[in-house]
Amino acid sequence: MLESTSIESVRARKIYNGRGEETLEVEVLTLDGFGRSSAPSGKSRGREEAIPYPGDVVDAAVVAVHERIGPELEGLHADEQGMIDLRLHELDGTRNFSSIGGNTACAVSFAVADAAAATIGIPLCQHLGGPLSVKIPTPLGNILCGGKHAGKNTPDIQEFLVLPIGATSFAQAAKANFTAHAELGGLLSKIDPHFTGGRGDEGAWAPHVDSTRALEALSRICEMVSDRESVRLRPCLDMAASSLWNEKEEKYEYVNERTKRDRGEQIEYTLELISTYGLAYVEDPLMEEDFEGFAELTKKAKGCLICGDDLFVTAIDRLQKGIALSSARAVIVKPNQIGTISDARETAMVAMKNGYVPVISHRSGEGCDSTISHLAVAFGCPIIKCGVVGGERTAKINELIRIEETLGHLAKMSDLTIISG
Repeated sequence: MLESTSIESVRARKIYNGRGEETLEVEVLTLDGFGRSSAPSGKSRGREEAIPYPGDVVDAAVVAVHERIGPELEGLHADEQGMIDLRLHELDGTRNFSSIGGNTACAVSFAVADAAAATIGIPLCQHLGGPLSVKIPTPLGNILCGGKHAGKNTPDIQEFLVLPIGATSFAQAAKANFTAHAELGGLLSKIDPHFTGGRGDEGAWAPHVDSTRALEALSRICEMVSDRESVRLRPCLDMAASSLWNEKEEKYEYVNERTKRDRGEQIEYTLELISTYGLAYVEDPLMEEDFEGFAELTKKAKGCLICGDDLFVTAIDRLQKGIALSSARAVIVKPNQIGTISDARETAMVAMKNGYVPVISHRSGEGCDSTISHLAVAFGCPIIKCGVVGGERTAKINELIRIEETLGHLAKMSDLTIISG
């Protein structure tokens, strides 16, 4: 505990994210430093994740920071992250931050950490993770989208992503993803007569093609860029299957393809896609309560990382259930799903202890806050899912380029041999 990190004030305001939606920004002033951070927001939310704001209203969160949270944090020390995050839980008093809001807690937790690092004068990643935090994550980039992120007449599958395996630096990996995004735009203008360069929430192209044609285009781009950029660019998917799930009929409904699949058919379809396109990673291939279906798919999928997002919602209890059933091999870590840095860290640590890959992730509604870039390094996450283009996405990428430069010869790219087969 350093006296200079004593919290003098906590302030909040309403700002806007990359979708033009209201979000919360928090500022923390210490005796000798200052920190600022903002909360992201998701469009495709898991049922069990934290409530974003009191009554889902940002203005209520601003009031909560000024009247309830700030006065309780003033005088505490910003370098005691665990104590700050515990106090946020105590102030809220509910299981899912329904009182002060998960986004509120997240923005405050982030801003406190930022203020502590600035006061001490060290990078945020090393303040949170220590001097041995030198592993740099590989960027998982969304370059084509459908589903809730794009709208009508786009692929039913939500995200078509790329993962550059074998890059010797983060800068090289990021360049491969940028190249893939640019080249895909050119290819789509040739295969989709209605394509006008439209993009979805995360900056990925939103063409009027079905999932099969989207996958064929993705595969072609991966081959092209792999040859050019000296990395092995692998195609990946986020199926966001909970958004496809028709609960009444108990089937996955692919509206644009006029197809419905039951659980068994969905598993076989996913396995077929993995085999046909050499997918390295598939996120949320089944609905958010189907732990057993995830386990069956994970057992059968070879050379592909099956990841749970809505399945786990960054929650320890759900992750532990998945671990017991072998329901996946990776977990998405979204701090605002669980509320604080300390909660997110615990989830990442439990995952790694049990052989799961923690994937730190942005949300579809982001600002230019780059805290998750530092969390990826601090937690030792091998992968960061942060998009490719758009200012709110490149903010995370550019910050990791800076982190890599700051660490110099100590920086090491994370090991992805688990999916390099």
